[in-house]
Amino acid sequence: MAAETNAASPAVRPELWKALTLQSWGRAMPGPCLAARPERLRDLQAALAAPEGRALLPRGAGRSYGDACLNPGGAVVLTERLNRLLAFDPASGLLLAEPGVTFAELLRVFLPRGYLAPASPGTAFVTLGGAVAHDVHGKNQHLAGSIGEHIAWFDLLLADGSTRRVSPESDPALFQATIGGLGLTGILSAICLRLAPVPSNALLVRRQRMPDLDAFLAGFEAQAAAAYAVGWIDALAKGAALGRGVLEVAEPSPEGLPDRPPKPRRLPFDLPGLALNRLSISAFNELYWRRAPLIPQEERVAYERFLYPLDAILDWNRLYGRGGFHQFQCVLPFREGEPALRRLLETVAAGGNASFLAVLKAMGREGIGMLSFARPGYSLALDIPARPGSAALFAALERITVEAGGRIYLAKDSWLSPQGFAAMYPQAPDFQAVRARVDPDGAFSSGLSRRLGLG
Repeated sequence: MAAETNAASPAVRPELWKALTLQSWGRAMPGPCLAARPERLRDLQAALAAPEGRALLPRGAGRSYGDACLNPGGAVVLTERLNRLLAFDPASGLLLAEPGVTFAELLRVFLPRGYLAPASPGTAFVTLGGAVAHDVHGKNQHLAGSIGEHIAWFDLLLADGSTRRVSPESDPALFQATIGGLGLTGILSAICLRLAPVPSNALLVRRQRMPDLDAFLAGFEAQAAAAYAVGWIDALAKGAALGRGVLEVAEPSPEGLPDRPPKPRRLPFDLPGLALNRLSISAFNELYWRRAPLIPQEERVAYERFLYPLDAILDWNRLYGRGGFHQFQCVLPFREGEPALRRLLETVAAGGNASFLAVLKAMGREGIGMLSFARPGYSLALDIPARPGSAALFAALERITVEAGGRIYLAKDSWLSPQGFAAMYPQAPDFQAVRARVDPDGAFSSGLSRRLGLG
């Protein structure tokens, strides 16, 4: 493909579009829209002409938790069928792929060949296009950074119908606006990603029980050189046990495991709305914490099991019932952010609303995108059932984060205010300037962008 191609504005093709109500992964924010599902690049370009002049949003697997992947009243271009692996160079590790390729497919095809995605989100069902749009990170962010650092270039279909090949050298501002840019600069049609070599299909994982937050943070500091580090945290623990949890650190294993793909199970129905309450979550947290060893124990674990533990249960979001849930994820700077981390945990524990899916990580690198989430500090992620009072709780968590100089992850967000966003993302005006250059008529939009004043 040429570095830039031009095309006449396409005519509306009504047969491409269907009325759908889409959901985010949190299932708490239905988004009625018109949707197109192109299978070829020519259909992708045709989808730029949305019926009735509706604003567009590209969407991958819909694994964002809030309204970043929703466009209520607008048009959505579903890219999951644009999922072809186009080229791979083993010498450099460079892979050229369409945006609908998932991390599960990357794992299936390339791990047996000794390659792995250098940064990966918490589920393998995310598409590569969605990963770029949110500059996703993984359990190795402190060393490997986020996915944007490993993108050599991408082809971007712009609002005017032209396709532009964008790299850090060709157009640094557009590159940085698109990495983590929430799909608001255009539609990715091809992505060149540098895969990382690995010695086997497994990791050596050490697990240890942590009695409180002080021990947890000391554990992260002591394991700063580990390839991977992540913690499960009991968000309902109080008092002396505040912040207790389980720390896992891992290194690539020279020896692999027999290739036995796991057989995920389905949750075939929504749990009753009251099934996840303070009593049931506290009981689960207590059992999970006590099952972890006091003295670190090492185990050889397949990458898939370590990187994507929740993928063992398909549709696990149904645990929260038909009302769904919201996720809060923030990053707080090291040292000065530690008191705020305690305040966040105290606030959530006092409300009794947090789930058993709470994750603590240490980040080490600033994301390269203008709206990238990552920065050095501690990242805390909490799933909170959608119930009366959720808005007030999230407002309190936002205030604590802003005051500490932290940042909320837009891929997970449902409640961030425009004022909070402006305080957390100082490069937003630069992002808006790039959008004005490549999309002057505002062809691309989303529920999140309109809520935050970006659309």
